[in-house]
Amino acid sequence: MRYAHITGWGMAVPEKVLTNHDLEKIVETTDEWIVARTGIRERRIAEIDETTASLGTKAALNALSVANLKPADVDLIIVSTSSPEHIFPATACIVQDQVGAIKAGAFDLSAACSGFIFALNLATQAIRTGSIDNAVVIGAETLSRLVNWKDRNTCILFGDGAGAFVLQASEEPGGLLSAVMRSDGSGGDLLSLPAGGSRWPANPETVLNGMHYIHMNGREVYRFATRVMTQATQEALEMAQLSIDDIALIIPHQANQRIIEAAVRNLNYPMEKVICNIERFGNTSTASIPIAVCEAIQAGRLHPGDKIVFVGFGAGLTWGAAAIKWGGPFPVRRKIRPARYRLLARVRSILLRLIRHLEGIIWGRE
Repeated sequence: MRYAHITGWGMAVPEKVLTNHDLEKIVETTDEWIVARTGIRERRIAEIDETTASLGTKAALNALSVANLKPADVDLIIVSTSSPEHIFPATACIVQDQVGAIKAGAFDLSAACSGFIFALNLATQAIRTGSIDNAVVIGAETLSRLVNWKDRNTCILFGDGAGAFVLQASEEPGGLLSAVMRSDGSGGDLLSLPAGGSRWPANPETVLNGMHYIHMNGREVYRFATRVMTQATQEALEMAQLSIDDIALIIPHQANQRIIEAAVRNLNYPMEKVICNIERFGNTSTASIPIAVCEAIQAGRLHPGDKIVFVGFGAGLTWGAAAIKWGGPFPVRRKIRPARYRLLARVRSILLRLIRHLEGIIWGRE
């Protein structure tokens, strides 16, 4: 039987930090108000030259370096995002080109903040069936481009960043043990970005009415989230034939400190065994779980053999959880340097564009 092990991990966040005190200068709010209701003290904000794809590319290259896997050996790239570069082409295709994954299929997955768990499960299933051997799963966001900086209920919440995992096939048991993916479209209006698609294409009216910004019913989302995070965790544990006592860490989607604490109380699980970094990054949507994992590893809190749970919720409404036996990189002979592959990928991209340009000139003359 084939298993999908997580053998690499990486993150990328902008250097620019926006604190609650900075927000006090641009919107009617206070540091005390934000911290009391969300647990957030600061978040990272992308500069003009940083995008969902550029952050995702950096995270992916960092993860490939940890796994010591060449980009050319990647079979599949999935980018889970709520803030893609474009409606099309897929952000994943841009990342595929930038990392030099010349043999990889690539697509985006849209399930809001639950998307990283969904993407992790899809990549795992592809490995288990034998259709691929290696995958890169990325959660990447530049949500600061989608918030209304005059709306104190939403602009305080979101930050930018990316996280990535490398998944590789193995006959050794481990990796993703179970996954739960759920949705309830009847609550789609509780958290949405209404315009920009085919239902409400961009026009002066949609712009004037602020329909290209994130809209959220915070009270209803809170009620929904505390309920489903508990349920999804219990379902994932049951599917994996584990109990809550078997779990070394719970790593939740970093949406709101109060939501996390309420869900953990419902599970009768100790808060000190829950990874939380929301105070420094805010809600980075699909990127929040992999970023939290990277920080847990850096802090020495996550070890090979640990059984852990990822759990999250998001717009859609969607929610999900995954039980995982943590592993680590497979044994390697020679270390791969991400900077070298970043340069090679750039050179390759330039050469391909030049070839397409020359082909166009040739065919044009015919």
